[in-house]
Amino acid sequence: MKISTWPGAAVLAAVVIVGAATSATALGPTADQQLDGVIVVAGNTCTWTNARTSANPPGALTVDRATINTPGGNLACGGGITASLNNNPAFTFDDAAGLARTDAIDITGKMSFISCRYKATNITWNRDGATRKYVNQAFTATKTSGSFLCPGSVATAAGDASMLFH
Repeated sequence: MKISTWPGAAVLAAVVIVGAATSATALGPTADQQLDGVIVVAGNTCTWTNARTSANPPGALTVDRATINTPGGNLACGGGITASLNNNPAFTFDDAAGLARTDAIDITGKMSFISCRYKATNITWNRDGATRKYVNQAFTATKTSGSFLCPGSVATAAGDASMLFH
């Protein structure tokens, strides 16, 4: 099983981890403290909409995993994968530099009888122009538990994940 083709890798940062189907909100205060996200890894896509955040950017905030994970949220992945976020990621923003940072993303992915848990730390995101959409810089998540069939780490290329605060 090659790491780059293992479909379960798609759940790595789905949380976050993040391009949304809605249009991006301009900089400045937003009203609804929500986050849409998407990630594409190994040809599989994981998405969610309307996750709740504790504040609006550019203020520091956390994302409520209960509003991403089902049944309270709508995190869904293609390719027969299910995923769940194990933490409430914290984000900080540097508007002058056009960056956002996430402290950690801890996610579990399942496919059939195989379960894999991964954690990535200190993820950096680039703001897309004058919007509240952010696109990831490359990062690697390390396996923290799961089947011996799970890769020891999973890399997410720059631009393979995005998030939209609205």
